[in-house]
Amino acid sequence: MPENSPPKQNALGDISLLYAAVLLRATEAEGGNIDKLKARFRLDDAALASADARISIPRFMRLGHAAITATGNPALGLRMGALTRPVDAGMAGLAAETASSVRQAFRSLIRYSLLTSQNSRGEPSVDEFQRTVRFYSIQPYNPYNYFVVDSILAAWTQLARHITGRYDVLEKVWIEYPSIGLDDVFESWFRCPVEFGARENAIRLKESVWRQSPSQAHEGMYEKLSGVCERELRQIRKGWSVADRVRHLLTPLLRGETPTLEILAARLGTTAWTLQRQLSAEGTGFRQLLDDTRKQLAEDYLKETDTSLAEIAWLLGFANPPAFHKAYQRWHGTSPGERRKQIRSDS
Repeated sequence: MPENSPPKQNALGDISLLYAAVLLRATEAEGGNIDKLKARFRLDDAALASADARISIPRFMRLGHAAITATGNPALGLRMGALTRPVDAGMAGLAAETASSVRQAFRSLIRYSLLTSQNSRGEPSVDEFQRTVRFYSIQPYNPYNYFVVDSILAAWTQLARHITGRYDVLEKVWIEYPSIGLDDVFESWFRCPVEFGARENAIRLKESVWRQSPSQAHEGMYEKLSGVCERELRQIRKGWSVADRVRHLLTPLLRGETPTLEILAARLGTTAWTLQRQLSAEGTGFRQLLDDTRKQLAEDYLKETDTSLAEIAWLLGFANPPAFHKAYQRWHGTSPGERRKQIRSDS
């Protein structure tokens, strides 16, 4: 039976179907039946070929889990990485391919990541001094999202290999989720030590690689491509209200705690009083925005994922599950457990 169509907007985020196309290529390479997956998830060739089409994050995770089940390969994310090309990251990938150095390539790839992915969990980052590229935490981990971390770290590694012509590009890999018993497979693929159960998801590139000029480095083309990316990035952010900017920063900070107005103001480079005044001018306030964000995220977690109620409470920044239950009862007049039962019954 085909998966139900996702909502027009999903508070948990969405990503380009370019990534789904890579997942399907990896599935086919591993002997999986991609026609069945495309039918189940209603993915047609026109959408998969589009540079602008999107898929919700939860839907992408379900697609990945179904692909792993179909292939029997729990390390399918590594296969995805091996089959990832610069163009699969959109214009940002093409700009990275023509950068003057690997350092500049990753700086561009991370700067323009918003062009192909918007995730409530956070944004990737690059530490140029440490030669480290980081992928945000997507706790709690489960069989539906291990492959996401694998595929991103592997795709970054593959980019470095592709633009340098070298295979031994890394010093170390850190993976936040605990070992699933494939340590040797991962170390063989990355060709460096891999630490599971780490404090972050990241790769560190060798110094010689970090400084190396890509084989297709071209100053004029890089300037043109990065200029296109800058315009698209400005266009995305141009439509953001102050409330949108606060919500964008707020959601990743919710895990296990409630961020304060002062913290958000500092992130935006302003004062708490000024931020509150700006929100008030838009007809909202920090407390209302926090409550509305939690309400929307809670509904999407219940509808789109199998995340436990205790984990949802933590992800929404509540002190404990009873506090989440009390808030949900206030929002909807029912408990989150009853709401989940209703959703599953309707499905």
